Amino acid sequence: MADTKREIERKYELPVRPAGGDEGPLPAGGRALLPDLTKVRAVSAVTARGVTELDAVYHDTSDLRLTADSLTLRRRTGGADEGWHLKFPVGDGVRDEIQAPLSDTLPDELAELVRSRVRGTRLIPVVRLRTSRATSLLVDKAGRTLAEVALDTVHAERLPAGSGAGARTADWTEIEVELADDGDPALLDAVEKVLRKAGVRPASAASKLARALAETAPATTSHKAAKTPERAPVTAGDHVLAYLREQADAIVSYDAAVRRGLPDSVHQLRVATRRMRSAFRTYKKVLDRDASRPIGAELQWLAGELGVDRDQEVLAERLTERVGAHDTTLLLGPVHARLRIWDAEGRTDARAGTLAVLDSARYLRLLDSMEALLADPPLLDGAARKPARALPRAIVKDYERLAGRVEHALTLAPGEERDLALHDARKAAKRARYAADAAVPALGKPAKRFSKRMKAVQSVLGDHQDSVVARDALRDLAIKAHAAGESAFTWGLLYGEEEARAADRERELPRVWRKSADPKLRAALGRL
Repeated sequence: MADTKREIERKYELPVRPAGGDEGPLPAGGRALLPDLTKVRAVSAVTARGVTELDAVYHDTSDLRLTADSLTLRRRTGGADEGWHLKFPVGDGVRDEIQAPLSDTLPDELAELVRSRVRGTRLIPVVRLRTSRATSLLVDKAGRTLAEVALDTVHAERLPAGSGAGARTADWTEIEVELADDGDPALLDAVEKVLRKAGVRPASAASKLARALAETAPATTSHKAAKTPERAPVTAGDHVLAYLREQADAIVSYDAAVRRGLPDSVHQLRVATRRMRSAFRTYKKVLDRDASRPIGAELQWLAGELGVDRDQEVLAERLTERVGAHDTTLLLGPVHARLRIWDAEGRTDARAGTLAVLDSARYLRLLDSMEALLADPPLLDGAARKPARALPRAIVKDYERLAGRVEHALTLAPGEERDLALHDARKAAKRARYAADAAVPALGKPAKRFSKRMKAVQSVLGDHQDSVVARDALRDLAIKAHAAGESAFTWGLLYGEEEARAADRERELPRVWRKSADPKLRAALGRL
């Protein structure tokens, strides 16, 4: 079973060991390379913990796909946490380390987390790092550990399978300062201040692996470097492709987050699929629809499959909130228990379905197709046009499509037909908003304001649609409660409240739409 640990640390460089120097572990006196860290406020003592020998083999694809996304995958022996380690970047100096027990082959639970990046490409050993680690603990007056300081003497070897040539080596010494669990990040600033005064400087490489790759094979070209444009976007095509690449990267990245069960990850993955599909349709004069349409259809399939999981999450949060807003005198029967059972059953089925989709060959083919399209995009003549001319026209067309749907829905009487029309308008509002979002880097404030107005319309329509879905669920809950001999009163009460909420949104829509349909705003966008 894999465990996850949040790692907050900073790395610092020390001079390279002299040629011909001792390659073995640093003697105890080697700790003299560290300045006196008791000068750091809150640090009462520095406790030496001895020297540990670590031997780690890092795995990646031959074109370094994991490294390109700042992921590290290693098999390490030695130390208290020997085993397989997979690290995901969270922020500057912050990573989530997922640990699995030591085994000869990569554990399935870690292989799944890198599948969206690796796909059918084989993982191979690329670098071996042998490290002599002299560890000390920074402790306060109460004896609590504040941070761990490691003085690492590193010998890096580029493995033949990862270089295509003879092995190359590199040696260096560095300092790692890792914050204790629940520690105050301000401590790291204070430690750094003392280190800088002693002449120690922050490491230029983000990780040992990054430094090892750079020093043992400087000419290596990463997977991402090969697929990312070097110049800033200039043409309409440049901007559309930059946006599409952003969504493709998000899909690949959120894949692992969904597998890890991170909050909001299913929603973000689904949004990225919708944004990419929407851009294909909106900017059809930039990118050939004959080439993008099959991928768009697969993105629609993926969003639909993910929707089961996401809809369950949203619906459960909504119903839980509604139940919690009522006095217990109105909660007749085992309302909380039934809601928990309903949610648990729904989430279990939904998550199993989501993971099955992410493990499917169809999904992996979609990722390959996206990558191939963006590597050799089928650009049309419109791609060469200036963004200020090509992009606004596409956005205005999406706006006109939305306007037609909103105006049609408002002519209908309340009921199922109007609910369906409002749902169609909601989807059009999303498309108009996404179209503007894609153009913000090129068009600036007018596109940003337009997106904000479309989001307001989408919000009203979204709450209305959520109410429609909630009423269906409440009816089912009432039927199950009745069949079990429980009171269905509370479910009926919530149903009525959802009806009233939907009616409120319908009354609100004309006002929000008038504001969003500001002719001055549309004219400003159209003049670009």
